[in-house]
Parts: sequence; structure tokens; C-alpha cells
Amino acid sequence: MNASMNLKDSRTAAHDGHAISTPIMNGAEVLLRVLQEQQVEIVFGYPGGAVLPIYDALFKQNSIRHILVRHEQAAVHAAEGYARSTGRVGVVLVTSGPGATNAVTGLVDALMDSIPLVCLTGQVPTHMIGNDAFQEADTTGITRPATKHNYLVKRPGDLARTVHEAFYVARSGRPGPVVVDLPKDIMVGPATYVAASTAPHRSYRPSREPAREAIADAVAAMKRARRPLFYTGGGVINSGPQASEALGRLVRMTGFPCTSTLMGLGAYPTTDPQFVGMLGMHGTYEANLATHGCDVLINIGARFDDRVTGRLDAFSPDSTKIHVDIDASSINKIVRVDIPVVGDAGLAIEMMIEAWQQGPAASDREALAAWWRQIDGWRAIDSLAFKQDPSPSAIIKPQHAIRRLYDLSRETGRDTFVTTEVGQHQMWAATHFQYEKPNRWMTSGGLGTMGYGLPAAVGVQVANPDALVIDIAGEASTLMNIQELGTIAQYRLPVKLFILNNRYMGMVRQWQELLHGSRYSESYSEALPDFVKLADAFHATGMRATNLGELDDVIRRMLAHDGPVIADICVDEHENCYPMIPSGAAHNQMILGPDQSQQAARITDEGLMLV
Repeated sequence: MNASMNLKDSRTAAHDGHAISTPIMNGAEVLLRVLQEQQVEIVFGYPGGAVLPIYDALFKQNSIRHILVRHEQAAVHAAEGYARSTGRVGVVLVTSGPGATNAVTGLVDALMDSIPLVCLTGQVPTHMIGNDAFQEADTTGITRPATKHNYLVKRPGDLARTVHEAFYVARSGRPGPVVVDLPKDIMVGPATYVAASTAPHRSYRPSREPAREAIADAVAAMKRARRPLFYTGGGVINSGPQASEALGRLVRMTGFPCTSTLMGLGAYPTTDPQFVGMLGMHGTYEANLATHGCDVLINIGARFDDRVTGRLDAFSPDSTKIHVDIDASSINKIVRVDIPVVGDAGLAIEMMIEAWQQGPAASDREALAAWWRQIDGWRAIDSLAFKQDPSPSAIIKPQHAIRRLYDLSRETGRDTFVTTEVGQHQMWAATHFQYEKPNRWMTSGGLGTMGYGLPAAVGVQVANPDALVIDIAGEASTLMNIQELGTIAQYRLPVKLFILNNRYMGMVRQWQELLHGSRYSESYSEALPDFVKLADAFHATGMRATNLGELDDVIRRMLAHDGPVIADICVDEHENCYPMIPSGAAHNQMILGPDQSQQAARITDEGLMLV
């Protein structure tokens, strides 16, 4: 490492309780010293004039690895994949002007999905700000609504403290993205290093420990419940692996059913009998009807997103609602709750376990048994069922392709991580793949960003070099950030791109069919590339399955290959994603597939649907 990067080679003095070096480093070197103290190992970025001093400092050291992406949006998504698969803060470095504006989509994506990021943006020199200089943009103004917080560093003495603070804000409370805008003169001029403070932030101090009174009220309601339901979200995963482990203990201890949001998949094993499937617009019949019919709803780490709640005035209408969330502003923001619990999800779950074990037992176990019988009646409908023609020449159903991908990936014995793009394939991946552990499922939930999955897979693979990383994609979303195949090739990342190719923007086509009289306005792609040839152009291996008889062989060869693969899986162009709750409908107003609709009507006639 360059001597100027080593604080042991500089004199230090005490100042305000912190160790400070004499100003022998420039701003870029101070910045990297902060990143080292924050234990940053990977930075995803793309160079440009305003950040060249930072790239020069990167060249002179070996402790931080830089991953060169092909687009700044992809840099943020890659950092999201890194953060979500590791639980650490992802770091992005982009230049001024278009570098910063290209990053905005990724920043909003991270904001809506509560992903901790620090995005370092270049800026023109301080004396030129506001003069419409070359590649100038009002980055802090543009990103204010796109981030948890942002900063513009105007003085060298503020640099180290500001960047340290950015990491604290990004990871504390409800995680999110933070932008630090860095004028070029601050990076080239002398600056002083300040170590990270051990004192709390002067104003931002989110509460982590829930109030014991609130926990006691929540557990008392849980013990009185006749039809309880755990509704879990990404906050459980953000709390760390110990929170997911504790959630498993709590669910099994109570005997309650458990459902999950899209972002919470993997916090509780999706193969466990007490898991009733994902809830929401494309969730399972049993999860949605249980949400509608429960009498105590225990929300842990979810924000009552509109894709989950459906029509608000009909959402879980007869339940006592408990909401555990680290973000106090999320409480009563969308759904009025009866028992608010502000604090970290993992701590809240541990406290619930302790309170559950004390005092009287649950009051009505017979009612719980009856509740499970009702849920099992809904389960019998098998709302995720589909019909796959078994003949080798048959067209491939996308659901079957994902189920075979899951089964064959399990046979490898490798730790498997899944990213997705956005659309029908995303919902099928959520419901037909299985997730036993947290941090193995990376998708764009709140913003629904097409083009997320491929760069996210880059970040996941960089963070987990020995893991099997699969981007389950649609052909339309794949083309949004297809240039990242260049990043994959440069760093020899063995990412597997599994494309469910139906030639349509599938979810758009489905809504046009169901809600717009089958008027398929601009949803069909008439000029798709040959993905096998495209793989060859990007130094990857291409494969294609056009019928059922070819599917398993392609998947096995893809999984066995030690380099990057594009698997082009040609699937049924007209398959719809069921179940589905139409926008503005209630949970008990689901659209099922034709066979499931008939079975649901029959079960209703038999009197099993009690809600």
C-alpha cells in the first residue's frame, strides 16, 4: 500500500476526542482511508473526469477491489445484490452529471426495498457549482427524494466525518441508500483524516429495542387468538440471520401459520408446513384468504405495501393488527394498527419468545386446530397448479421450468442464490422456487425495476464467489442491462442467466388480456436477439431449450458449467400468472386459474370456506 495511505506514517494529534492525521493526504486518499475503516472490500463503479483523483488513489492501494460495470444503474444494482446477500453496506462510485443521474433508478430501488448503500458521486469543483459547468448536475437536489439522506461536501475538514456518517445512516434504523457528493477540488486538495466516532450520531438515533409493554400487549393478543397469522417481511432479513432463526423458533413454538411478502422470502423456510405461501397480488390462495380471515395479524418487518394489502378498507377486516417495525414513521402510515411495536425485528421476536414462555398458555388450542383445518381446505385448491403436457415435444410451461431448475439445483449441493428481473417470471420464481435461508433471494420489490437481476447477480457472485448464482429473467428485462455480460466476462463470474423467453412483456400482456380486451398494445417483441449467439459474443456459453424434452438437459449442462451461461428457455407465450388479485380488489376477490376456480367453488359448496 502507498505510504500516504498508512496513518502510522503520519503524525497524529488529539482533537475533539478523535485521532487526526496532519494533512499530508489528499481528499481522495482520505476517502479511501474512511472506506478501509468501514471495512469496505468491494466498490462497484464507473470512472469519469470528476472522480479520476479517486480512481488514481484506488490504483495505489490493494485493500479495496473495484468492479468496473458497464452502466451506472448497474453499479447500484450490483451493490444492492452485494448488500442483500451479505448484510453489509454496498458501495458505489460514479462520476458527476450523467454518472450520478444514471444511478438514480438504482437509488430509488434501494430506498423502496430498504437496502443499505453508500453512493459516492463526483461533482465539479466547488467554485463552479451552479455555473452549468461540463457534466454538472444538482446531484443532492435530484437525489433528495431518491435517498434516505444525502450530503454535499464543501470543506476538506468535513470529508472524513461526512463519509463515516453516511455509513452509519445507511445501516442504522430502516436501512437505505445515502449519497455523498464529492467536488473535485475536495478530492485533489489536502484533507485531514478523522476516525469513526464511537459516540452516537448527534441527531439520528433510531430506537432498536422495543418497549416491553408493547411486546406484552402483542403476546397477550396472540395468546387470545383463534385465527392468528404471522405476516413477515424484509425487515426480518435486514435484522440479520439471527432474526430469521428466532422467527423459526417463534412460529414453531406458537403453532401459528406464517406468510411472507415478496421481500421477506427465506426469512422462514418456504418448504415448512407452517408456511402458507407468499401473500399479495400473486400470492397463494391460502395465504391471502388467511390474511383476510384471521383475527390476529402479527406483522413483523413489513410495511403494508399496496401489492400486499389490496383494497385498504377490506384488508384483514376483522383482525387485531400488531405491527413490528424499526421505522416509527411506518406505523399507521398505511394501515391503522392496534398494537404498534417500534424496534428491531430480531429483538422483538426474541422478546416475544420470552414473553410467550411466561404466564398462561394460549387460551384456545382447539380453535387453532380448526383454523388449520380451514387453511388446509384452501390449500387443497392448489392455487399454483398448472398443466404441463408430459410429451417430449410439448411446449415448456414457465412454472415447470422453474420447478425443474429448483430440483436440479438442489442436486448440486451448492449454496444457491437467486436474483430476478421484473414481471411474470419474477412471480413464478417467488412461488415455484423454494427458499430455505435468508439472503438467498434478491428481487426488486417496491420499484419493480426491469433490468435489476443481471447486475444484482454480479454483486451476489462477487460477494459469494463459490456459490451458484442464477438470474431468473424474462427476455424483455434481460435486454435492459444486457451490457453487464461484459462485466461478467471481465471478472470471470460464473453467473447463470436463465431466461424464460415468451417474446412478450409477459405481465403487461396478461393485464392487457384480462383488463383491456386482449388489445396487446406494444407488448410483443418482434426483433429479439439470438441469445445463444449473444452469449458467444460476450465470452459466455449459450444454450437453448425449445421443448420439454430438451429442458432438463439444458438445466443440467448450465449448472455443471464452470463459467457464465445464458440459457434461453422458450416457454408458452400465452401462460398467465395465477393467482391474481386485481388492482383495488380485496384478498377474497382473487382470480384463479380455470381449474382452481371450479375447485374453489366446489369447496365453497362443501362449506369449508368459513371466512
